[in-house]
Amino acid sequence: RMSENERKSQGIPKEALAKQDTSSLTDAVEQVAKQQQSQTSEIERNRKVLFHLQNELHELETQIASVSEETKETERQIYQQDAAIQNTRLQCGDLENQITSLHAENVKLKSDIETAQESFVEQMIKYNEYYAKIKAHKDGLREEENKWSFMTELSEKRDLVKKLKTMKEELKLDLQNPEGNLMRQAQEDITKLKDEITTVEESISEQTCFLEEEIKTHEKLRKEIEVQHKRYGAILKRLHCQVNKLHSNRRQWQWNIQQLEKTAAELRKRIGMKD
Repeated sequence: RMSENERKSQGIPKEALAKQDTSSLTDAVEQVAKQQQSQTSEIERNRKVLFHLQNELHELETQIASVSEETKETERQIYQQDAAIQNTRLQCGDLENQITSLHAENVKLKSDIETAQESFVEQMIKYNEYYAKIKAHKDGLREEENKWSFMTELSEKRDLVKKLKTMKEELKLDLQNPEGNLMRQAQEDITKLKDEITTVEESISEQTCFLEEEIKTHEKLRKEIEVQHKRYGAILKRLHCQVNKLHSNRRQWQWNIQQLEKTAAELRKRIGMKD
């Protein structure tokens, strides 16, 4: 703006100067109003952009929180799966120890069975030898019976007894003989025959006792063999049951480990895809 002295020096009228000042002021006001309107529009646009960005930020924060929760849940599941796998592996270790123990027990049982079978074979050999001896003894007895035929001898003794009875009757008649030689001779013959009969009876009794003892021994061996058969059968049956159960448990544990490892791999894969 020009000062009063300048206006005077230039010779400009006061009315013109006043009109000029009013026009300049109006232009300035309009310009300021336009600037304010422009700034207001810019502020409104910025406010909308800010609101939109805040909404997007809120959505992103919500998504991040959701992903974080899912990640935590997945990590928790992985931790649980890892713990389950570790626990299963520990159980597998214990089971492997049990398997090793059972294997050692099976080896020992097999050794015991082999030893028992060897003992059984030895017993069978002894039994066969004993049976062969019994058979040979029976055959020998039959041969002896065929040689001296006890029944034949008994028949002869009966004939002899009849003969003695006849001689006895004759001796009764000879009692009137003062010398009595025939009677003495007959008595001696009777005594001799009685001794022979006693000897034969003792021999028969001894043979009978021997046969009874042999029969008892044979029966005892037969019972022992039956007991050994039953015992070995029970041991083999128990071994088969233990081995079958062991194989079944091992297959189940291997399948459980595979399923747990598969689940853990899928969870790790999901975490990798989200990252």
